[in-house]
Amino acid sequence: MGESEFSMVRLSKALIVMALALFFTLVALGNVTDYGTNLVYVQNVMSMTSILPDSGIGYRAINSSVLQHAAYVLIIVVEVLIAVLLWWGAIRMLQRQGLEARLYNRSKNLAIAGLTLAFLLGQVGFMSIGGEWFGMWMSDQWNGVPSAFRIFITAFIALIYVVMPDN
Repeated sequence: MGESEFSMVRLSKALIVMALALFFTLVALGNVTDYGTNLVYVQNVMSMTSILPDSGIGYRAINSSVLQHAAYVLIIVVEVLIAVLLWWGAIRMLQRQGLEARLYNRSKNLAIAGLTLAFLLGQVGFMSIGGEWFGMWMSDQWNGVPSAFRIFITAFIALIYVVMPDN
């Protein structure tokens, strides 16, 4: 593979990380600036207000406003951390474009951490805890499983691409 192609692959990886950094920046900003609207979503999921009437998992509901706020703040903090790791990682990748492969590959660590955390937020936080534990999938109005899937699969595909070693 020629030097220009190799540099294009590196640039491509950095730009993909930046695209996800922008996404998580906007998500976190939206959650902070529209706190009340998005809190209602978290409250309905955790209160399990719209699970199926005959469901046997209603005992899992959390109706404590304090715990609902704490969960939502935790989500926001994780989103901000993801955005910071991805921005910082992308910048490091761009700064080290011309270095030998061994050094360039090390520059991807922050981006890899951010992408892994994004995957975990989508898969564990939203799909497993929100979707399965709180039965979010049962709700017509509060089902965030499809959105969570898009988030974690996008992060996972980007993670696979970024971790591919550059030679």
